[in-house]
Amino acid sequence: MPEVLLIVGILVAIFVGFNIGGSTTGPAFGPAVGANVITKVMAAGLMSIFFFVGAYTIGPQVVNTLGKDLVTDTSIFTMRSNVAVLFFIGGALFVGNYAGVPASTSMTAVGAIAALGMATGELDLEVLGEIVIWWVVAPITGFWVAGVVGRYFYPRINEWVAIEGTQEGPPMVTIDRSGLAPRLRFGADATRREITGAMVVVGIGCLMGFASGTSNIANAIAPIYGTGDVGMVPLILIGCAAVAVGSFTIARRTLDTLGSDITNLPLTAAIVVAVISSGIVVSLSWIGIPASFVVIATMSIVGLGWGRATRTTTLSGVRAGEETRVSVGALTAEEEGERSPQIGEEEPEDIPQASDLFDPSTTARVILMQNVVPAISTIGAYLTFRFVPIFGF
Repeated sequence: MPEVLLIVGILVAIFVGFNIGGSTTGPAFGPAVGANVITKVMAAGLMSIFFFVGAYTIGPQVVNTLGKDLVTDTSIFTMRSNVAVLFFIGGALFVGNYAGVPASTSMTAVGAIAALGMATGELDLEVLGEIVIWWVVAPITGFWVAGVVGRYFYPRINEWVAIEGTQEGPPMVTIDRSGLAPRLRFGADATRREITGAMVVVGIGCLMGFASGTSNIANAIAPIYGTGDVGMVPLILIGCAAVAVGSFTIARRTLDTLGSDITNLPLTAAIVVAVISSGIVVSLSWIGIPASFVVIATMSIVGLGWGRATRTTTLSGVRAGEETRVSVGALTAEEEGERSPQIGEEEPEDIPQASDLFDPSTTARVILMQNVVPAISTIGAYLTFRFVPIFGF
């Protein structure tokens, strides 16, 4: 019987990994796919590779946090309870993926594992408190760092970017398989500067894939690792293989949502947000904190727009009582490669509204599902472990 439960547990972990691949590929490569720089297949391949690198190098730190530290007694990670925990994580993420919304895998996983600990009286509140504190601090940090970049550095960065998103024609970067070895092939009319911009966008996606691997591999394998029945490396390999399958299949929906449906986010802004968010996620993973990439990236977008919009007013103008209309839509005030005016040169009326950047209905759906998915996992797991006798707690 234990062997059967172990097999079932691994199968459910594969299901979770499959949904993680579907949920995280969109945020990582949505801008590159939406700008028609690479295809969805290439995005899935790159995601699979860099997710594995992140999972194998830094990911074990987060696996230990969720599989060992979050509960005071790891004996509650029976194979029976693991199947239930992973079921709620995977099921909740599947709901988000089905809706085409990249939900927070870290919040969903921590919620289910914390529910098990709470129902059994074995939850380490100190560790949970540390995680929650970082969940509050990290988005605030992303907001302010992005705000500073938006006000003082965004125009300079924008001048360097030479690629504009388009849905017409073949992708700018493709793979040429005509020779003995595959090699990258760029659009015939692409300039060196445009090629550089394209490679930057793809490189940023790879960085985000790496960051996702450092944090999200634990969400699929931590409960099983907590039992001690399977080693870290085999579980990482299994989890990463499942993520790869999800990236090549169900991720197509989230790539559409993040690439074109939710926002007309300029590539300049996408690059800045990706670098800031990835840096924060990798830093937290290094100290064993599971981080929500989606929430951090969202706050970084808001902070970047806020910083960009404040460029209409100088500090002396603020002291004189001038009002500044703050809008995330300020990110669309200029095109990539265009020189931005100096601080104080623009009028507030020149700054677009946030509705020019975000699609209101899609944004509302994303925000709703990002709260619903972790709630489904946490509440469902707690009620199950607390009131269903079959689990023996």
